[in-house]
Amino acid sequence: MTLVEIRSLVQTDLTAVDEAIRGRLKSAVPLVDQIAEHIISGGGKRLRPLLVVLAGRACDIKSQAHVEAAAFIEFIHTATLLHDDVVDGSSLRRGRYTANEVFGNQASVLVGDFVYSRAFQMMAKLGHQAVLSIMADATNVIAEGEVLQLMHARDPDTTEQRYLEVIYRKTARLFEAGAEVAAVLSQSSLEMQKSLAAYGRHLGTAYQLVDDVLDFRSNPAERGKNLGDDLAEGKPTLPVIHALRSASEADRTLIRAAIEHGGLENLERILAVIDAAGGIDYAAQVAQREADLAIKALDALPDTRFKTGMVALARFAVTHTT
Repeated sequence: MTLVEIRSLVQTDLTAVDEAIRGRLKSAVPLVDQIAEHIISGGGKRLRPLLVVLAGRACDIKSQAHVEAAAFIEFIHTATLLHDDVVDGSSLRRGRYTANEVFGNQASVLVGDFVYSRAFQMMAKLGHQAVLSIMADATNVIAEGEVLQLMHARDPDTTEQRYLEVIYRKTARLFEAGAEVAAVLSQSSLEMQKSLAAYGRHLGTAYQLVDDVLDFRSNPAERGKNLGDDLAEGKPTLPVIHALRSASEADRTLIRAAIEHGGLENLERILAVIDAAGGIDYAAQVAQREADLAIKALDALPDTRFKTGMVALARFAVTHTT
């Protein structure tokens, strides 16, 4: 099942999510509207809202609360992107200039704060304490993840365990929260809530692992990012960490220098070392393991077309190429 086919299962919900996103981002301050529109029109797969509405339907939700939840989950994600691009000094995302490149760092950070606060306004309006608690905890963990990544940047001694902790906090935690919130709003059992949370956690981990692989393998024109961007920013991802474990002393020195000082002068040689060490294959295997765990977590769900869509989404997480 393709991503288009998965989306078609909940297209009416996704249309409502898009309307909610545009409606809730409206502001009396023109610059807020401009930056928000720049982000919204930037495209993207909107996987997190898709996950939320699929999970809601799979849990047989009786209201439209999952639509609001999908929108505020996307708002949290959008706010982190605005802040991330400033921290990383990024100028391109999905092949377009980033908001900080167009409007400046100060405006991007402040509008990121606006989007965060608007998300919590939406949560408060739902009037569901459990949802508010889940999302408050999740955003706190995400913030810690940003700091952890900053601490590990330029550190060639970052371990696989520390790397996985960062991607859980930065990426998988929001997937986890989105799926769990959908189950809570559907008034599902505690067991079902835990199963959906596990699904989201493993799905988000698999997706980020593959995204990190694509930093060394994707077509820049299709992905909208330059090859080796993570390495240039001193981010030690799993393919690199694995290569450092088995490369020769000379090659380890080369990779360590790239992580510590940035730059892509030796990218071709480093790519060859990663390939020779099986770094890409190893990261792909870990991603597949996470996707399999995500699918296993769905055993608690009744068999419906929405569950089938969630299985397909886990498979998509390890096959996407952009």
